[in-house]
Amino acid sequence: MTHGSTMSAARIRETITECLSKAQSDSPEVQQKALQTLAYITKVSPQNRNLLAQSDGAIPALLSLSRSSTTLQALSLSILFYISLNPNLKQSLAEMETIYHLNSIILSLSSPESSRLASSLICSLAMLDKNKAKFGVAGTIQSLVTAVSDPGCPAAHHLLSSLAELVRFHGNCTLAVRSGAVPVLIQVAQSNNSEDLAGTSLAILGLLARFEEGLNALRKTDQIVNSMVDVLKGRCMLSKEGAAEILLRLFDESEGCVRDALRLPEFPTVLADLSIRGSARAREKVSSLMKKLMEADMDAYGDGNSIFLKW
Repeated sequence: MTHGSTMSAARIRETITECLSKAQSDSPEVQQKALQTLAYITKVSPQNRNLLAQSDGAIPALLSLSRSSTTLQALSLSILFYISLNPNLKQSLAEMETIYHLNSIILSLSSPESSRLASSLICSLAMLDKNKAKFGVAGTIQSLVTAVSDPGCPAAHHLLSSLAELVRFHGNCTLAVRSGAVPVLIQVAQSNNSEDLAGTSLAILGLLARFEEGLNALRKTDQIVNSMVDVLKGRCMLSKEGAAEILLRLFDESEGCVRDALRLPEFPTVLADLSIRGSARAREKVSSLMKKLMEADMDAYGDGNSIFLKW
């Protein structure tokens, strides 16, 4: 290590100590300035994040400040988020008490900014597989589903990203299904508020469909095939990929779903259009869907009245 970098590390340590001390001040202005400095130095440097995390009492102090007024809460959550970007710090940050606190911020809806930051922090911590089950135990899945079900939720995108990360773990998938995630996600996918949200919702439904509980919940959803075909007719390619993936899983599992699809006269046209204009992933899924439908169709219409043959 060169002399210059030792000096800078020593100076950073000094700055951190000074800021942590000022963050305990009685003056909100002094506290805010101290937190802004800590946010600035941790945003760009993994080394600075380690130095702050190792500073005596730093994490408890930041957690305590994340329970205060809106501005201080947002700043301290930002700093905790930056610290969580270091893979070596993810496990120690995911204490149960911290997770409960993040759940309560998501549900309180007091500040959209704090909700976004709390869910970004959850998403970052959940990227460490060892942490995923902890969030399930602490009730985070239920909190996310409840918050996303609010139609005007300003942090919906961040909440959905966290849910997508957490349901990669089978136990959390079960919790999501039991918390009513499937109807909530279908509702988000069908609302015209945002293509981005619809795409993420369908991606999560695709993850849930990998496991029996999720697939069963989708299969039992009223008009599920029609809903997915409606998505295939929409504009967002990410949504179309998700809907095609879900239809494939449903067709593998349920002859009833295949029959429902065969009853929709517009379905072959929708698939044909996607097989030409879709993304590579969508085209691949569509070709599997066509194959499955043609096989089922031949079985059902051995007399040559097949909708595919007519078409």
